Amino acid sequence: MSTEDESLELHKRLRGKIRIESKVPIQDRRDLSLVYTPGVGAVSSAIAADPALAWQLTGRGNTVAVISDGSAVLGLGDIGPAAALPVMEGKCALFKEFAAIDAVPIVIGVRAVEDIVAVVKALAPSFGAINLEDISAPRCFEIEERLKQELDIPVMHDDQHGTAVVVLAGLLNAAAVAGRDLADMSITVNGVGAAGTAIVRLIRSAAPSARIRAVDSRGIIAEARADLSPEKLRLIADGSIDGSEGGSLQDSLYGSDVCIGVSKGNLLSGEDIARMNPSPIIFALANPVPEIMPDKALAAGAMIVATGRSDFPNQINNVLAYPGIFRGVLDIRAGAITEEMKLAAARALAGVVR
Repeated sequence: MSTEDESLELHKRLRGKIRIESKVPIQDRRDLSLVYTPGVGAVSSAIAADPALAWQLTGRGNTVAVISDGSAVLGLGDIGPAAALPVMEGKCALFKEFAAIDAVPIVIGVRAVEDIVAVVKALAPSFGAINLEDISAPRCFEIEERLKQELDIPVMHDDQHGTAVVVLAGLLNAAAVAGRDLADMSITVNGVGAAGTAIVRLIRSAAPSARIRAVDSRGIIAEARADLSPEKLRLIADGSIDGSEGGSLQDSLYGSDVCIGVSKGNLLSGEDIARMNPSPIIFALANPVPEIMPDKALAAGAMIVATGRSDFPNQINNVLAYPGIFRGVLDIRAGAITEEMKLAAARALAGVVR
Protein backbone atom coordinates (compact mmCIF):
# COMPACT_ATOMS: atom_id res chain seq x y z
CA MET A 1 0.00 0.00 0.00
CA SER A 2 0.97 3.63 -0.40
CA THR A 3 1.76 5.65 2.71
CA GLU A 4 -1.62 7.37 2.35
CA ASP A 5 -3.53 4.08 2.10
CA GLU A 6 -1.58 2.55 4.97
CA SER A 7 -2.28 5.58 7.17
CA LEU A 8 -6.01 5.41 6.40
CA GLU A 9 -6.03 1.72 7.30
CA LEU A 10 -4.16 2.40 10.56
CA HIS A 11 -6.56 5.13 11.64
CA LYS A 12 -9.59 3.02 10.71
CA ARG A 13 -8.31 0.02 12.65
CA LEU A 14 -7.38 1.99 15.78
CA ARG A 15 -10.13 4.64 15.62
CA GLY A 16 -7.57 7.40 16.18
CA LYS A 17 -4.06 7.47 17.58
CA ILE A 18 -4.41 8.47 21.22
CA ARG A 19 -6.37 7.47 24.33
CA ILE A 20 -6.74 8.37 28.01
CA GLU A 21 -5.74 5.82 30.63
CA SER A 22 -5.97 5.84 34.42
CA LYS A 23 -2.71 5.99 36.37
CA VAL A 24 -4.41 4.10 39.18
CA PRO A 25 -5.78 0.53 38.89
CA ILE A 26 -9.43 0.46 39.96
CA GLN A 27 -10.04 -3.08 41.17
CA ASP A 28 -12.19 -2.82 44.27
CA ARG A 29 -14.37 -0.53 46.35
CA ARG A 30 -11.40 1.02 48.18
CA ASP A 31 -9.73 2.00 44.90
CA LEU A 32 -12.97 3.56 43.74
CA SER A 33 -13.38 5.52 46.96
CA LEU A 34 -9.85 6.95 46.63
CA VAL A 35 -9.94 8.02 42.99
CA TYR A 36 -13.55 9.20 43.12
CA THR A 37 -16.14 9.75 45.81
CA PRO A 38 -15.83 10.15 48.75
CA GLY A 39 -12.02 10.54 48.80
CA VAL A 40 -11.74 12.97 45.90
CA GLY A 41 -13.81 15.49 47.84
CA ALA A 42 -10.85 16.15 50.14
CA VAL A 43 -8.68 16.88 47.10
CA SER A 44 -11.20 19.30 45.63
CA SER A 45 -11.60 21.03 48.99
CA ALA A 46 -7.85 21.48 49.30
CA ILE A 47 -7.68 23.07 45.85
CA ALA A 48 -10.66 25.31 46.63
CA ALA A 49 -8.75 26.59 49.67
CA ASP A 50 -5.49 26.97 47.71
CA PRO A 51 -5.91 26.95 43.89
CA ALA A 52 -2.13 26.57 43.40
CA LEU A 53 -2.46 23.01 44.71
CA ALA A 54 -4.05 22.04 41.38
CA TRP A 55 -0.53 21.88 39.98
CA GLN A 56 0.39 19.21 42.55
CA LEU A 57 -2.85 17.29 42.99
CA THR A 58 -4.05 17.03 39.37
CA GLY A 59 -2.51 16.38 35.98
CA ARG A 60 -2.72 20.03 34.99
CA GLY A 61 1.02 20.61 35.25
CA ASN A 62 1.75 17.99 32.60
CA THR A 63 -1.17 18.63 30.26
CA VAL A 64 -1.18 20.77 27.11
CA ALA A 65 -4.19 21.75 24.99
CA VAL A 66 -3.57 21.47 21.24
CA ILE A 67 -6.14 23.86 19.79
CA SER A 68 -7.05 24.48 16.14
CA ASP A 69 -9.90 25.82 14.05
CA GLY A 70 -8.65 23.89 11.01
CA SER A 71 -8.19 27.03 8.93
CA ALA A 72 -4.56 26.52 7.84
CA VAL A 73 -3.65 22.85 8.10
CA LEU A 74 -0.19 22.10 6.74
CA GLY A 75 -0.35 21.11 3.07
CA LEU A 76 -4.15 21.02 3.12
CA GLY A 77 -5.27 24.57 3.86
CA ASP A 78 -8.71 25.44 5.24
CA ILE A 79 -10.26 22.01 5.80
CA GLY A 80 -12.27 22.80 8.94
CA PRO A 81 -12.12 21.51 12.51
CA ALA A 82 -13.32 17.92 12.01
CA ALA A 83 -10.80 17.22 9.24
CA ALA A 84 -8.06 18.84 11.33
CA LEU A 85 -8.66 16.44 14.23
CA PRO A 86 -6.37 13.64 12.91
CA VAL A 87 -3.54 16.17 12.63
CA MET A 88 -4.12 17.41 16.18
CA GLU A 89 -4.21 13.81 17.45
CA GLY A 90 -0.88 13.24 15.71
CA LYS A 91 0.54 16.30 17.43
CA CYS A 92 -0.61 14.96 20.78
CA ALA A 93 0.99 11.57 20.06
CA LEU A 94 4.30 13.34 19.40
CA PHE A 95 4.03 15.32 22.64
CA LYS A 96 3.63 12.04 24.50
CA GLU A 97 6.34 10.16 22.63
CA PHE A 98 9.05 12.81 22.71
CA ALA A 99 8.36 14.73 25.93
CA ALA A 100 6.08 12.52 28.08
CA ILE A 101 3.47 15.30 27.99
CA ASP A 102 -0.24 14.52 28.07
CA ALA A 103 -1.73 16.59 25.26
CA VAL A 104 -5.41 16.90 24.40
CA PRO A 105 -6.62 17.65 20.84
CA ILE A 106 -9.32 20.31 20.78
CA VAL A 107 -10.79 21.45 17.45
CA ILE A 108 -13.19 24.35 17.69
CA GLY A 109 -16.02 25.46 15.44
CA VAL A 110 -15.53 29.21 15.69
CA ARG A 111 -13.40 31.54 13.58
CA ALA A 112 -13.67 35.08 14.94
CA VAL A 113 -10.70 36.26 17.01
CA GLU A 114 -12.90 37.19 19.97
CA ASP A 115 -14.62 33.80 19.92
CA ILE A 116 -11.39 31.81 19.79
CA VAL A 117 -9.86 33.87 22.59
CA ALA A 118 -12.99 33.34 24.69
CA VAL A 119 -13.00 29.56 24.09
CA VAL A 120 -9.32 29.14 24.97
CA LYS A 121 -9.62 31.29 28.10
CA ALA A 122 -12.60 29.22 29.22
CA LEU A 123 -10.63 25.98 28.75
CA ALA A 124 -7.38 27.23 30.30
CA PRO A 125 -7.97 26.07 33.92
CA SER A 126 -7.62 22.45 32.79
CA PHE A 127 -4.17 22.92 31.23
CA GLY A 128 -0.59 23.82 32.06
CA ALA A 129 0.05 25.34 28.62
CA ILE A 130 -1.68 26.08 25.32
CA ASN A 131 -0.37 25.04 21.89
CA LEU A 132 -2.17 26.87 19.08
CA GLU A 133 -2.03 25.00 15.80
CA ASP A 134 -2.97 25.53 12.16
CA ILE A 135 -4.79 28.85 12.60
CA SER A 136 -4.53 31.09 9.56
CA ALA A 137 -2.75 34.44 9.41
CA PRO A 138 -3.28 37.24 10.21
CA ARG A 139 -5.76 36.09 12.89
CA CYS A 140 -3.15 33.84 14.50
CA PHE A 141 -0.99 36.83 15.44
CA GLU A 142 -3.74 38.65 17.33
CA ILE A 143 -5.09 35.47 18.93
CA GLU A 144 -1.69 34.51 20.30
CA GLU A 145 -0.89 38.01 21.55
CA ARG A 146 -4.27 38.35 23.26
CA LEU A 147 -3.96 34.99 24.99
CA LYS A 148 -0.39 35.69 26.11
CA GLN A 149 -1.60 38.90 27.74
CA GLU A 150 -4.75 37.47 29.30
CA LEU A 151 -3.57 34.05 30.55
CA ASP A 152 -0.98 33.19 33.19
CA ILE A 153 0.17 29.98 31.46
CA PRO A 154 2.44 29.61 28.40
CA VAL A 155 0.79 30.06 24.99
CA MET A 156 2.64 29.27 21.76
CA HIS A 157 1.52 29.12 18.15
CA ASP A 158 3.79 26.33 17.00
CA ASP A 159 3.41 27.10 13.30
CA GLN A 160 5.16 30.37 14.08
CA HIS A 161 7.66 29.76 16.84
CA GLY A 162 8.38 26.05 16.64
CA THR A 163 9.17 26.52 12.96
CA ALA A 164 11.35 29.54 13.69
CA VAL A 165 13.37 27.72 16.36
CA VAL A 166 14.16 24.77 14.09
CA VAL A 167 14.95 27.01 11.12
CA LEU A 168 17.34 29.12 13.20
CA ALA A 169 19.02 25.98 14.58
CA GLY A 170 19.51 24.67 11.06
CA LEU A 171 20.76 28.04 9.84
CA LEU A 172 23.31 28.31 12.65
CA ASN A 173 24.76 24.94 11.71
CA ALA A 174 24.58 25.61 7.96
CA ALA A 175 26.54 28.82 8.52
CA ALA A 176 29.12 26.88 10.54
CA VAL A 177 29.48 24.24 7.81
CA ALA A 178 29.84 27.00 5.21
CA GLY A 179 32.42 28.80 7.34
CA ARG A 180 30.36 31.98 7.46
CA ASP A 181 29.12 34.32 10.17
CA LEU A 182 25.34 34.57 10.32
CA ALA A 183 25.67 38.22 11.31
CA ASP A 184 27.30 39.02 7.95
CA MET A 185 24.81 37.17 5.76
CA SER A 186 22.14 38.49 3.42
CA ILE A 187 18.95 36.46 3.86
CA THR A 188 15.77 36.26 1.80
CA VAL A 189 12.66 34.84 3.49
CA ASN A 190 10.01 33.96 0.92
CA GLY A 191 6.58 33.72 2.52
CA VAL A 192 5.39 36.19 5.16
CA GLY A 193 2.60 34.29 6.86
CA ALA A 194 2.72 32.86 10.36
CA ALA A 195 5.95 30.89 9.92
CA GLY A 196 7.79 33.45 7.79
CA THR A 197 7.07 36.31 10.17
CA ALA A 198 8.33 34.38 13.19
CA ILE A 199 11.41 33.18 11.31
CA VAL A 200 12.31 36.76 10.39
CA ARG A 201 11.93 37.96 13.98
CA LEU A 202 13.95 35.14 15.54
CA ILE A 203 16.79 35.44 13.02
CA ARG A 204 16.86 39.18 13.69
CA SER A 205 17.15 38.49 17.43
CA ALA A 206 20.04 36.09 16.82
CA ALA A 207 21.82 38.22 14.21
CA PRO A 208 21.03 41.94 14.62
CA SER A 209 23.33 43.01 11.77
CA ALA A 210 22.25 40.47 9.13
CA ARG A 211 20.43 41.85 6.09
CA ILE A 212 16.97 40.27 5.91
CA ARG A 213 14.48 40.83 3.13
CA ALA A 214 11.01 39.31 3.15
CA VAL A 215 8.97 38.49 0.05
CA ASP A 216 5.28 37.74 -0.32
CA SER A 217 3.24 36.84 -3.40
CA ARG A 218 3.44 40.44 -4.62
CA GLY A 219 7.16 40.95 -4.14
CA ILE A 220 9.58 42.36 -1.59
CA ILE A 221 7.99 43.83 1.56
CA ALA A 222 8.96 47.50 1.18
CA GLU A 223 7.91 50.87 2.55
CA ALA A 224 6.70 52.05 -0.85
CA ARG A 225 4.00 49.39 -1.08
CA ALA A 226 0.45 50.48 -0.24
CA ASP A 227 -0.95 46.96 0.18
CA LEU A 228 0.86 45.82 3.33
CA SER A 229 -0.94 44.34 6.33
CA PRO A 230 -0.29 45.78 9.81
CA GLU A 231 1.95 42.81 10.66
CA LYS A 232 4.09 43.36 7.56
CA LEU A 233 4.32 47.07 8.30
CA ARG A 234 5.53 46.23 11.81
CA LEU A 235 8.34 44.11 10.35
CA ILE A 236 9.64 47.24 8.62
CA ALA A 237 8.94 49.61 11.50
CA ASP A 238 10.76 47.56 14.13
CA GLY A 239 13.76 46.88 11.90
CA SER A 240 13.16 43.16 11.49
CA ILE A 241 13.54 43.46 7.71
CA ASP A 242 15.14 45.81 5.21
CA GLY A 243 12.16 47.50 3.59
CA SER A 244 14.05 50.21 1.76
CA GLU A 245 13.80 48.71 -1.74
CA GLY A 246 11.00 46.90 -3.53
CA GLY A 247 11.12 44.40 -6.35
CA SER A 248 10.42 40.77 -7.14
CA LEU A 249 11.55 37.55 -5.50
CA GLN A 250 14.24 37.29 -8.15
CA ASP A 251 15.42 40.82 -7.30
CA SER A 252 15.70 39.88 -3.64
CA LEU A 253 17.86 36.86 -4.48
CA TYR A 254 20.62 38.96 -6.07
CA GLY A 255 23.36 39.18 -3.46
CA SER A 256 21.61 36.80 -1.03
CA ASP A 257 23.56 34.09 0.80
CA VAL A 258 20.43 32.33 2.11
CA CYS A 259 16.93 31.72 0.80
CA ILE A 260 14.35 30.38 3.26
CA GLY A 261 11.10 29.36 1.61
CA VAL A 262 7.87 28.94 3.56
CA SER A 263 5.55 29.57 0.65
CA LYS A 264 4.51 27.12 -2.06
CA GLY A 265 5.97 24.42 -4.25
CA ASN A 266 8.03 24.86 -7.42
CA LEU A 267 8.41 28.60 -6.93
CA LEU A 268 12.20 28.65 -7.49
CA SER A 269 14.22 27.60 -10.51
CA GLY A 270 17.87 26.78 -11.02
CA GLU A 271 18.25 30.22 -12.60
CA ASP A 272 16.99 31.80 -9.40
CA ILE A 273 19.60 29.94 -7.34
CA ALA A 274 22.29 31.04 -9.79
CA ARG A 275 21.38 34.69 -9.09
CA MET A 276 22.47 34.29 -5.48
CA ASN A 277 25.95 34.67 -4.01
CA PRO A 278 28.25 31.67 -4.61
CA SER A 279 27.45 28.44 -2.71
CA PRO A 280 24.16 29.64 -1.21
CA ILE A 281 22.14 27.96 1.54
CA ILE A 282 18.62 26.95 0.51
CA PHE A 283 15.88 25.99 2.97
CA ALA A 284 12.96 25.02 0.68
CA LEU A 285 10.35 24.20 3.31
CA ALA A 286 7.03 24.21 1.46
CA ASN A 287 5.24 20.91 2.04
CA PRO A 288 4.69 18.45 0.49
CA VAL A 289 6.32 20.00 -2.61
CA PRO A 290 9.31 22.26 -1.83
CA GLU A 291 9.98 25.56 -3.61
CA ILE A 292 12.74 23.74 -5.51
CA MET A 293 13.73 20.08 -5.42
CA PRO A 294 17.11 19.47 -3.74
CA ASP A 295 18.78 17.96 -6.83
CA LYS A 296 17.90 21.03 -8.90
CA ALA A 297 19.14 23.43 -6.22
CA LEU A 298 22.43 21.54 -5.85
CA ALA A 299 22.90 21.40 -9.63
CA ALA A 300 22.44 25.17 -9.74
CA GLY A 301 25.26 25.71 -7.23
CA ALA A 302 23.66 25.52 -3.80
CA MET A 303 26.05 24.34 -1.08
CA ILE A 304 23.46 23.23 1.50
CA VAL A 305 19.81 22.35 0.88
CA ALA A 306 17.14 21.53 3.46
CA THR A 307 13.45 20.73 3.03
CA GLY A 308 10.49 19.96 5.26
CA ARG A 309 10.21 16.41 3.95
CA SER A 310 11.19 13.29 5.85
CA ASP A 311 12.20 11.44 2.68
CA PHE A 312 15.05 13.90 1.96
CA PRO A 313 18.19 14.57 4.04
CA ASN A 314 18.29 17.72 6.17
CA GLN A 315 14.64 17.75 7.13
CA ILE A 316 13.56 20.80 9.14
CA ASN A 317 10.69 19.59 11.33
CA ASN A 318 8.92 21.33 14.21
CA VAL A 319 8.93 18.12 16.26
CA LEU A 320 12.61 18.77 16.93
CA ALA A 321 11.62 21.80 19.01
CA TYR A 322 8.13 22.08 20.41
CA PRO A 323 8.03 18.99 22.69
CA GLY A 324 11.19 20.10 24.47
CA ILE A 325 10.09 23.73 24.72
CA PHE A 326 6.81 22.75 26.36
CA ARG A 327 8.56 20.17 28.57
CA GLY A 328 10.84 22.91 29.83
CA VAL A 329 8.16 25.51 30.57
CA LEU A 330 5.98 22.94 32.33
CA ASP A 331 8.88 21.74 34.47
CA ILE A 332 9.69 25.22 35.72
CA ARG A 333 6.07 26.42 35.86
CA ALA A 334 6.86 29.30 33.52
CA GLY A 335 4.10 31.79 32.85
CA ALA A 336 5.17 32.47 29.27
CA ILE A 337 7.48 31.40 26.45
CA THR A 338 9.90 34.25 25.84
CA GLU A 339 12.17 35.27 22.99
CA GLU A 340 15.16 34.34 25.14
CA MET A 341 13.76 30.84 25.60
CA LYS A 342 13.31 30.41 21.85
CA LEU A 343 16.85 31.58 21.16
CA ALA A 344 18.19 29.24 23.84
CA ALA A 345 16.21 26.35 22.34
CA ALA A 346 17.57 27.05 18.83
CA ARG A 347 21.16 27.24 20.08
CA ALA A 348 20.79 24.10 22.17
CA LEU A 349 19.29 22.22 19.24
CA ALA A 350 22.09 23.37 16.95
CA GLY A 351 24.58 22.30 19.60
CA VAL A 352 23.36 18.70 19.45
CA VAL A 353 25.30 18.40 16.16
CA ARG A 354 29.04 18.81 16.35
